[in-house]
Amino acid sequence: MAGRIDARLQELKIELPDAAAPVANYVPFVRTGDLLFVSGQICQWNNKRRFVGRVGAGISLESAQQAARLCGLNILAQARAAVSDLDRVRRCVRINGFVNSAPDFVQQPQVINGCSDLFVEVLGDAGRHSRIAVGVASLPGGAAVEIDAIFEVS
Repeated sequence: MAGRIDARLQELKIELPDAAAPVANYVPFVRTGDLLFVSGQICQWNNKRRFVGRVGAGISLESAQQAARLCGLNILAQARAAVSDLDRVRRCVRINGFVNSAPDFVQQPQVINGCSDLFVEVLGDAGRHSRIAVGVASLPGGAAVEIDAIFEVS
């Protein structure tokens, strides 16, 4: 029987990608006590990079928001891999969002809303979180966005 969050994903017609394997010397998630730390996820779908480039110089705000949403889908896929059932997520505590930004681009918070909005859409109030949203000079593989997350889990 599908859990509450899986049913919500179906209702919203949201499919999660496969949980990506690490590409360097790290693990995709670490659980300690009731906290689950999900490593940074870039905007890719089943290991195929999407949204490569700098936001504000070739990548629009709207595309960057889609990239952040895709990061969020990858984070949820990793969380599911870590705890088996997304119903075990009590809340998203924090996300850290990094935007591959052109020097004059200043709308990083609006970009990271793509992930924040997804978490609230899927997890309800448990998806509300603290966060940072910063611009950076580059990201792995030229990704437009990378986001990591901390969840409280049971």
